[in-house]
Parts: sequence; C-alpha cells; structure tokens
Amino acid sequence: MYDLVIRGGNVVDGSGAPARVEDVAVQDGLIVAVGTGLAPGTREIDATGLLVTPGFVDVHTHYDAQVTWDPFLTPSSWHGVTTAVIGNCGVGFAPAAPDKHGWLIEMMEGVEDIPGTALTEGIQWEWETFPEYLDAIERRHYAIDIGTQVPHAAVRGYVMGERGAANDPATTDDICSMADLVAEGLAAGALGFSTSRTSLHRSKSGHLVPGTMVDAEELLGIADAMQEVGHGVFQFAPEHTILPDHEWPWMRQLVARSGRTVCVNLNQTDTAPDLWRDVLAKLDEDRANGIPIFAQVHGRTVGLLMCLEGSYHPLMFHPAYQEIASLSLAERCSAMTDGPIRDRLINEIPDDGGVFETAVLDSLAKTWAVVDGDIDYEPDPSDSLASVAARTGTPAIQLAIDHLLTANGHGMLSSPFFNYSYGDLSYTYEVHMNPSTRIGLADAGAHVRVICDGGTPTFMLTHWTRDRRRGPKMPLAYVIHRQTRQTAELYGLGDRGLLAPGMRADINVIDYDNLTFGKPRMAWDLPGGAPRLVQKARGYRHTFVDGIETVANDQFTGELPGRLVRGPRQTTNS
Repeated sequence: MYDLVIRGGNVVDGSGAPARVEDVAVQDGLIVAVGTGLAPGTREIDATGLLVTPGFVDVHTHYDAQVTWDPFLTPSSWHGVTTAVIGNCGVGFAPAAPDKHGWLIEMMEGVEDIPGTALTEGIQWEWETFPEYLDAIERRHYAIDIGTQVPHAAVRGYVMGERGAANDPATTDDICSMADLVAEGLAAGALGFSTSRTSLHRSKSGHLVPGTMVDAEELLGIADAMQEVGHGVFQFAPEHTILPDHEWPWMRQLVARSGRTVCVNLNQTDTAPDLWRDVLAKLDEDRANGIPIFAQVHGRTVGLLMCLEGSYHPLMFHPAYQEIASLSLAERCSAMTDGPIRDRLINEIPDDGGVFETAVLDSLAKTWAVVDGDIDYEPDPSDSLASVAARTGTPAIQLAIDHLLTANGHGMLSSPFFNYSYGDLSYTYEVHMNPSTRIGLADAGAHVRVICDGGTPTFMLTHWTRDRRRGPKMPLAYVIHRQTRQTAELYGLGDRGLLAPGMRADINVIDYDNLTFGKPRMAWDLPGGAPRLVQKARGYRHTFVDGIETVANDQFTGELPGRLVRGPRQTTNS
C-alpha cells in the first residue's frame, strides 16, 4: 500500500507532454508510480477534474534575509512553489564581516526595496562565512526547499573592504581571494554565483552595488573557481541597453573557459524597446553552437504598484505633497480631498527642471487604476489615466489622486516599468517561446513596497494558458514545463520538477478552472511591523513538499518539510 495516491487527475508531468488522466503514487517522499489502476494508498485524494503538476521551481527570489525569520517563505508558498533559489543579482548577506552588517542591510534595502527596519530587526546573524550561512539555513525548517547562490557584492566587500564597496579595480590577490570564497561556498552547497552590472542597482545611499563596474578578468577569475568545483550557474543582472554588444564577448569567454552555464536577466526597456531581438539572435547562435547561455525572463511586466502607503507613488515628487507626507494616512487623505493642497497637486507644475513633468505627468499614459477584483496585467492603452483624461477632460493627475483616495486611501495605481513598450505582452510571449530563455525575475521577497510579482507562477497558468484575450496563449503543458523541469534542470536539481518514478514528491493539485488571485494589498507583517505588498492565490487544493502536505485548500497545514538544498541533485532523494 502506498503512502498517498492522487487519483484521476489531469496530470501534466512537467516534461512538456500534454495532460493525461492518471494516478500518482507516493511512498517515503518519492513518486513511485504514475499510471492508471494503481494500488490503494493509506491516503487517497480524488483529483477528478483537477490539475496535477510538479511543484514549481522559482529560480529568482530574494529571501536571503527572510529565511532567518519566516518558515513559510510567503508569497512563494502561496503559489505552488516548492523550491526557491535565493542570492540573485549579486546581493545577499554572506560572507558578512561582523562590522559590515549595516552595510549589507543598506545595500539590500536600496537594491531590492526591503525595509531596513525589518532587516535590522529580523535577521539573526549566526554566521560570518558563506558555509556558516548555509549551516544557519539548514538548522531551520520551511514550507519549501531553499537553494542558494554566492553573491558577488558581499564577497567583494568581505575581501576588499572599502575598496570593494567603491568598485575599485581588484588586484590579482583580490581576485584569488574572491575566487577562493566562491569555491568555498559552492563546495558547501551553493547552486551558483551571482553579480550585478546594472546602474539601476544601488544601495540606499545611492552607491553602485560592488561588482557593477568590474572588468572581465575579475569575473573570469571567479568562473575559474566555479570550473574547479564543477558546478554552479553564473547569474547576473546586466545593463540592458548594452547587453548584446558589450557583455556577450566575455560571457562567451567565460563559458568556454569554465564550462559553466550563464543565465542573464532580460527585460524590455522603453529606451531600447526592440533590443531584445538582438539578444534572442545571440541566444539562437549560441544554442546552435552548444554554448550554454540562457536569458532569464519575467512572466509579465515588471509593474510598479503605487499606493499612499508604498515606497513610491506619483504625488511624492510634488512639493505640495511633501508638506503633508509625514501626516497619518487619514490626514493626508483629508488634505487631498479638497482644499489648497489638492488644488496645488492638480494645477501647479513644480519648478524642478521638468522632473515632475517627465517622471509623473508623462508616465500617466502608462498608468492604470487598479480596480476591484482581479488586477489586469495586460491593460489596454485606451484605459490608461492619460487616455481617460483625454476623453473626459479631467486632468490625468486628478484621476490619479482620486483613485489613490479610494478605499479610504488604499487605492492603487499600476505602471509597467519593464516589458510593456508595445502596450501589450507580445514581447513576453515572444521571449517565452524561445528555447534559450528560462522563466524567472519575479523577485519574490523583494521590492515589497512597490512590486508584488511573487504570484507569477499562478499568473502563468491563469493568464497565459487560460484567460488571455489580447494575443496568443501558451500551451498548458509548455507553461508547466517552463516552471518545473526547465528551471530545476537549469540549477542542476535533477531530482525534481517531474512527475515520474524516482523523483521527489513535490506536487501541486490545482483547481485550474477556478484558479485566481485578487488585487494586491498592503500588509504590515514584516519584523517590526514594516509593510509589504501581498497577493494570495485561490485554487491550490493541495501542495506537497517531499511527500508532506504543506497547503490544503489555500491554507497552510503547519507542516514544514522544506530544507536547504546543498548542491546539485540526481534523480534520487539524496
């Protein structure tokens, strides 16, 4: 008799094969049989009419601090994720010299918009070295599994001190020391190394992340250490406008020299909206030549969610708003409902050299009101605040103010930052259909006061396979494959992402027809009561991690079978 049999579900096994009605049997945390007419189980689940998939593997999260205080690692565990990889984009908290804790917090707060107060209060510093950080994670239990990467910025600061923080050139000895630390982290169980080369990534004080301006020799020296250890993905965030020409030569050199896979972030920018086509051409060429370079792409826009309680909204650039910014939410709402502050916000353009006009007024053509019900992640340009203003004669900034004031000051505006230059998600569709891209970039755990994309695994099912109206959909089996087996294999996790005998029993049972989520809301549940945007899903009947049920009918069971994943895995429960 099996421990568990999930019977009669629409099984999409993660391989890319289409759905089929089958049973899935689990024993001792492993899938032991997939087929029809299987023997009974101690527990049986009737999955008739439900979707049965592997657990989702999210390779781009930022739970580097949250792992020290949150065993449930929300929002990922609300959305069918059973394995998450942290340490992306070169930022993290190990290695950490005792006198650099504040510096690392300031860097993470600036780059990933995680409140510094939450980091200061929440992180339990039980480590200095990266292996000690892994030991600290391993002592804890979670609702999902956690894989790690060694972050360049932390390594550079640890080795070079102030010179590293200032992006000074590394000496040969510096590079050797950094390479040794990366090798040490990989040998201890990290799945990769990450760095950032974009000017968008800055500390709270405005300094570029360490590693941003380094030359290729430093990166190649670190990659040599990865080659010696024999595993690890090289992940990085690029300066998008120079990616195909400036970065590709050293990327190819790094692969040739180390044999390691490179995974580079790719987003569409409004300043160079068609440059992604050049990137795909490079990827196609590399694939034909057997060069393992992949672009990591988002499942939707990188969308700014703006509200009066968040870290960013259009009114904060206006001097009139700054006069009331320190007031309570109720007092701010009152001042903006009528009176001189409201009049100035609507009618006065600040004398700031055009900053307000460029950053706010011009952006209202790509800003939408978030209304009740499910948020629209592919809104029509004709519904933007600027378009509505043109039709009605009401100033667009007045429409923005009035919507922010709805729901007692909890109204939200949405403004895509990346991936919406064409006014739809056609870019996203095209890059997802390219075989040299991998899904990621949802940044679960980060940008918590202005971005809420940790629910992207759910969105991939609802929007792309079921609900899209403004362009072609993606096949369900393909989308499941994208966020299970493909992402697992990218990071060497051969024991998961597939419903087949011998694989880990990480499984979702989903009410696909009714799967949904509502609009995001602000919660005050970080350490110290700091805020973050949250968005739960509805429709996850069961989620299993290592054969143990962690979610039942969208609620946590309290079980915490998730563990640290140390290094690549074969198709066993090793």
